Amino acid sequence: MIRLSPIRLIGEDGEQLGVVETPDAMRMAQQAGLDLVEVVPDSRPPVCKIMDYGKYKYELSKRENKSKSSGAEMKEIRLGRSVKIDPHDVQIRVDQARRFLISGHKVSITQRFRGREMMHKELGEERLFQICQDLSDVAKIEMAPRTAGRSISVVLGPDKAKIESYKAKLEREGKQAEEDLAKLEEEVAAQNAAIDAQETAEDHAEDSKPKKKSKGPKDDRASNPVDDEIADLLGG
Repeated sequence: MIRLSPIRLIGEDGEQLGVVETPDAMRMAQQAGLDLVEVVPDSRPPVCKIMDYGKYKYELSKRENKSKSSGAEMKEIRLGRSVKIDPHDVQIRVDQARRFLISGHKVSITQRFRGREMMHKELGEERLFQICQDLSDVAKIEMAPRTAGRSISVVLGPDKAKIESYKAKLEREGKQAEEDLAKLEEEVAAQNAAIDAQETAEDHAEDSKPKKKSKGPKDDRASNPVDDEIADLLGG
């Protein structure tokens, strides 16, 4: 039962249908003879997809079995297309990375930059180093933060000794590590797809904006580019 409304809806073919009210989404799913499934419950609004739930569970089972038999893989987690990502969303991604690492997978964490944010790449570097610190109890850095185009990435690998200590600590506290990798992979895939869709939509919106007239020499002299960059980063 999906209790929250509205939701971010993904169609049965993977198309991004935007933010809609939950009753409307359920009606669309019923008309298609399918189900409405919550695939990223922790996002706000939550991400849901119209799909065949029985087929979805079967595919999850297949992927889980494949994951168990194929050994370690590289998993990609994206922080969004701007450094202005909410700290809560960053924590969600840290938790996802932790689960992948505990299961023996390497993780690539990527931060993208928008516009003039490229002038302040140190903000992305600082965030990635903080994430490395947050995961230092189960991981080791295999590739230090490296810039490529408009993004910066770091690769973390599982540290087996630390992971055993971490699991022992959870056991002493009466807890256990989450191991539903198939569901986790679905969440991260939908999360990355939502980022891609947002990027495409914003790029289209930017392209459709009327071009501003260029300022004359007097206006250029009156503008302080450093102040403009800082204001842009702060959302001004």
